[in-house]
Amino acid sequence: MTAVKKLWKKLGALFGSARTKVRQFRLHGIHGLRKRWIFGSLLAIIIVVAVAVTAFALVLHSYYYSSARNGLITKARTATDFFANYITKTYAEYYDSAYKYIGSFDDANRLELQFIDTAGRIQISSYSMTAGTSPGTSDITDALNSGTISTWVGRSASTGERLMAVSAPMFYANKQVIGVMRYVTSLRLVDRQILVGILAAVAIGILVLLLVIATNLFFLRSVVEPVREITAAARRIADGSYGIQITRKYKDEIGDMVDAINDMSVKISQSEKTQTEFISSVSHELRTPLTAITGWGETLSYDETLDPETKRGIGIILKEARRLTKMVEELLDFTRMQDGRFTLNAEEMDISAELEDSIFAYRELLKQEDMELVYEPCDEELPLIHGDPERLRQVFFNIFDNAAKYAAEGKRIVVSTGTDGVNVTIRIRDFGPGIPEDELERVKMKFYKGTSKKRGSGIGLAVCDEIVKYHGGTLTLSNAEGGGTMVTIRIPVEPEFLETGKG
Repeated sequence: MTAVKKLWKKLGALFGSARTKVRQFRLHGIHGLRKRWIFGSLLAIIIVVAVAVTAFALVLHSYYYSSARNGLITKARTATDFFANYITKTYAEYYDSAYKYIGSFDDANRLELQFIDTAGRIQISSYSMTAGTSPGTSDITDALNSGTISTWVGRSASTGERLMAVSAPMFYANKQVIGVMRYVTSLRLVDRQILVGILAAVAIGILVLLLVIATNLFFLRSVVEPVREITAAARRIADGSYGIQITRKYKDEIGDMVDAINDMSVKISQSEKTQTEFISSVSHELRTPLTAITGWGETLSYDETLDPETKRGIGIILKEARRLTKMVEELLDFTRMQDGRFTLNAEEMDISAELEDSIFAYRELLKQEDMELVYEPCDEELPLIHGDPERLRQVFFNIFDNAAKYAAEGKRIVVSTGTDGVNVTIRIRDFGPGIPEDELERVKMKFYKGTSKKRGSGIGLAVCDEIVKYHGGTLTLSNAEGGGTMVTIRIPVEPEFLETGKG
């Protein structure tokens, strides 16, 4: 079974190579359908090929060994039948006939012919060096004891070479065993033929495996590439590029999916456009009555003849009218951003001065709510930046307003600044309950309010985030250590781009 052992070693190397390839695929970031195929179908195909090659090797091994064994048995049976016609009752006749047969033995170059006595000792051999020795193998013992032809496969005790032997008992005329005729052959050529056959089977198996891999990779590519294109388009739609269309290149299920996504994109675009137009229309319609309410409310608030209860009611009217006006302005900014009409009036500005003015103005409003606004400027002077002072004040006021609304129980808001020479950083922290971790990634999404029951449109932070992005910066929210929410605004001192308008 040496050839089979060699086969298993080669199959082990094949599996090791396959595992290495799988690790290399993993290192190169193979994922999705390809990864599922590699860890599923490919390994299954390797196992099938390995089992097929192993089965072929076992059949090949059995065939060659059986053929060799049967050939020796036939030769031994023919020879013993021949000898039975010449052996009478004396050992001398047996010995003389055996000696003559050895002399005329034609297969001495590939077989060794031995005549063995009943003690298991070689009396005559075509390979004279073995004469007088006792092989001691099971085929000799079995032939002497059972009177039937027996076989043996093993290694030579002296050379270590693999051998096959067939021992056939020889009888006197009275059926008494007189000795054993034994044929011995080397299995080196047989094992070599088996190994060549196995290697050929392994080569064919590898070729089949490579062919299957190539065809499957081609099929996977025909599926993965369109899916990748569709996924990229779907991400663009999810990011707001509503209405884009994917080219339909296929007339199968992938083509049907493309049609469905294109239809979805058009309908989302139409819905978004309708929503934006509705918000814009309603916002414009609300501005006129709100302006009138605010104007007359302020006029009435200066009337000294009104009783305190009436003045309090007018104050509530003004407060709510201003809140609605702020909401309408946010909605209008939102629609301008959606349809590309949002603009920045960028100029070189002192962001530190704008922040301090915003803090001063909002601090008085917070005092009425019994809240404190603390300013902690950095030690070094903040550099000038390019930006729109009015829009950045809008960002500051909106964040202050959110902090006051959602963290009123904290009673304190802390504003700090810093710079690394490349960016100006402004941090605004409240001491409220913070934001649930699962909502942090979504709080800047338009119309998202999360689990909060506070009143608002849900677009204030979305507008602030867009304004900061227009300045080339970032606005991030996180839960501060010790409680509360931290809003971090980073604006580059010299932005690579500054969007002053769209459309």
